[in-house]
Amino acid sequence: MGIDRPDDADEPSKRPADRSNGPGDGGESADRHGGVRSETRSRQEYYEDLWVGAAKTSRTEPRVTADPGAAAERAANGKPWDEVTGWSRRVWEEYQRKWPPGERGSADRPGNEQFDQECDQIAQREKDKISPALHEIESRDPDRRLVGFEHRLKDRDRTKEKITEAIEQYGRSPKEALSDLPDAIRYTFEYEEARYSQGARADIGRLKDYGFKMVTLKNFWRDEQYKGINSQWVDPDSGQRFEVQFHTRISFEAKQVTHPAYERLRSQPKPDELETMVLRAFQREVSAAIPIPPGAADVPDYPVRGRNAR
Repeated sequence: MGIDRPDDADEPSKRPADRSNGPGDGGESADRHGGVRSETRSRQEYYEDLWVGAAKTSRTEPRVTADPGAAAERAANGKPWDEVTGWSRRVWEEYQRKWPPGERGSADRPGNEQFDQECDQIAQREKDKISPALHEIESRDPDRRLVGFEHRLKDRDRTKEKITEAIEQYGRSPKEALSDLPDAIRYTFEYEEARYSQGARADIGRLKDYGFKMVTLKNFWRDEQYKGINSQWVDPDSGQRFEVQFHTRISFEAKQVTHPAYERLRSQPKPDELETMVLRAFQREVSAAIPIPPGAADVPDYPVRGRNAR
């Protein structure tokens, strides 16, 4: 079943009994007993309900609402994670039927020799110092591990896309844009839930002890779209930036599940309003099912941000 756009969902000739004047504008519709009720959903809730209503035909689990609190309650009641991943896979297939990847444009990518030389330098710094240091830090605690290590270097085509955006938006040279790219090199530590907070704090300290300088740390365990801790570091000797993320097994798997949505939200051309709401609702539903480790939300940001900062 396709995902109807708002103007298809309320066609008077086909659905007179269900008609409303539109989301968020005080319209009314008839209920099943013949009475009249007001449309109380916001525009965002209206769009998300359209998406969920279309997607539910492709799965057997109970209907997923657009309410993050309800989703969190389901997670607290022990809904198996494999059910969430199965649901998310089917919903993503539904999304791709509505917005096929081939319909999207792609950014022009610089292909000059200077760019390739800079990428080669990044790869050399990763090989000579940064990855050996991360492996040494990993060896100090057998109860957690580096995951996704084979993806520690960002794909060059994707790097070129991000550099192109920086050049166009901020007028930077390829070298300047590359030097500011925080995740050209990236790592992920994965912990057991019971040891997550203690382990993440210990590894932050080990990175500092190794001589790396922390640039930022953002704790997203309170966030609705994403769960985990992301940090950015710099090697003072070379000036090379790199990223370290701190995850549990489930939060890391959730990141993998929602990453295509994350990338689409930031790609060019930008998604329209309805597609944006669908993608954000998808991310929220997956993230709401992630168990939050004890004390995870208390790991402080650096620099300190307000609780509602993004």
